[in-house]
Amino acid sequence: MALPPSLRTSITPLELELVASEQLVEIVPLVSMERTAFISGAYGPLRPPTKCKVPLWMASNLKLKKKCHVVPPVWLNVDFLQERLMRETTDPSFSEMPFRFAEVAKILLDVASDDLQNPDRIRSLLKDIREARQAKSREGLSKLDRNELMLPNLCAMEINEIRPFFVRGMAVLTRLAPEETHDENMDQT
Repeated sequence: MALPPSLRTSITPLELELVASEQLVEIVPLVSMERTAFISGAYGPLRPPTKCKVPLWMASNLKLKKKCHVVPPVWLNVDFLQERLMRETTDPSFSEMPFRFAEVAKILLDVASDDLQNPDRIRSLLKDIREARQAKSREGLSKLDRNELMLPNLCAMEINEIRPFFVRGMAVLTRLAPEETHDENMDQT
């Protein structure tokens, strides 16, 4: 079924999560498994208690079947997130975060929260970081210029959220630009 035009302007959050599920994460397997080939590559062998890297989709699947523990990424802890929140609230620029941090964090919090230390605090910090970054995005969009928009260190989810507004805003600015140029030429003659 085709989507209506109003919904075609950006990717849905679930689609972003699907793309992010290809990210590699470390797991500690609880079962042995030989090297297995998938479309995206071959992973394994899994030998407890040796850590190995697998795609997030595979880690989620194994975790749901209680066949592994997920090792959280280095950035998914309270100390790191508190430091980033402090930067987000004091520095006018976006702090550097992994490109797909929002999607990976959501998947891990949904599937493997028992493998994280203080998951409720992590959720709260991620929400605060998201709100601080959204405020900066809105401020950046309010300073929209027809030539460029500089918002470095945005993540995939944030780019996806501002895309519809940015596209419409740039279309309006582009339509206005020829009129401004024409008006400037009229003033010079």
